Amino acid sequence: MTTPGIHFLDAHGPDGVRLYAIGDVHGRLDLLEAMHRRIESELEWKPTRDWRVIHLGDYVDRGPDSKGVIDFLVEARERDPRHLMLAGNHDIGFLDFLKVPDPEGLFMRYGGVQTAESYGVSLTMDASWFGKAETLKRGHAALVEAVPQAHVDFLRSLPFSMTFGDFFFCHAGIRPGIALENQNQQDLMWIRDVFHNHSGLYPKIVVHGHTPVPEAEVMANRVNVDTLAWQSGNLTALVVDGADKRILSMTGKRG
Repeated sequence: MTTPGIHFLDAHGPDGVRLYAIGDVHGRLDLLEAMHRRIESELEWKPTRDWRVIHLGDYVDRGPDSKGVIDFLVEARERDPRHLMLAGNHDIGFLDFLKVPDPEGLFMRYGGVQTAESYGVSLTMDASWFGKAETLKRGHAALVEAVPQAHVDFLRSLPFSMTFGDFFFCHAGIRPGIALENQNQQDLMWIRDVFHNHSGLYPKIVVHGHTPVPEAEVMANRVNVDTLAWQSGNLTALVVDGADKRILSMTGKRG
């Protein structure tokens, strides 16, 4: 039996639970802190019975303070377990690099140099092939030493999806035609075109990031809140409060 799809306009969050889903941070600790201050302020002047703050992954790479972002998220989760974090492809790429320093992998090609710098480690390559190999070897060893075990444990602990009410949260999206509970982890972290181009409704509204857009993209079957925070200076969240849905943006300096 096929589960009927739901349209964004008809979707509801769980009764009495306000949801905040925050898009890709990519090392922008300043914007993440500002977003959390805004959320805390909202919860004070407009209280709700319960709440969840859901981070949609990609905490590291490209931006200036990946270490600070992970420190912040680890502390936030320890302070209140209602702060929830999902895994993004860059977060898993960071773990992969710590395990095996691939010079052509995601980490080295797409912003990992900035992540390493936030831990006080230089991965800038020398010109020659031999120089590159030696620099990478030394840099990798230094980074493994510099990254706290608490950060590694945090990244390893991240789930790939979660659901609340009529909403399904993941980093990148889902593969159409596959039940939500059977989605592949690679798709949840990496999928793009086949998901974006699907016009049919899903059993739940998919809230995701991963693919940057100039402003939040609200579709009948999905919501994209990745607004390229590390470069644009605009961090975006979807707020769900019962039947009410709205976009919350935090703007700072451009990267």
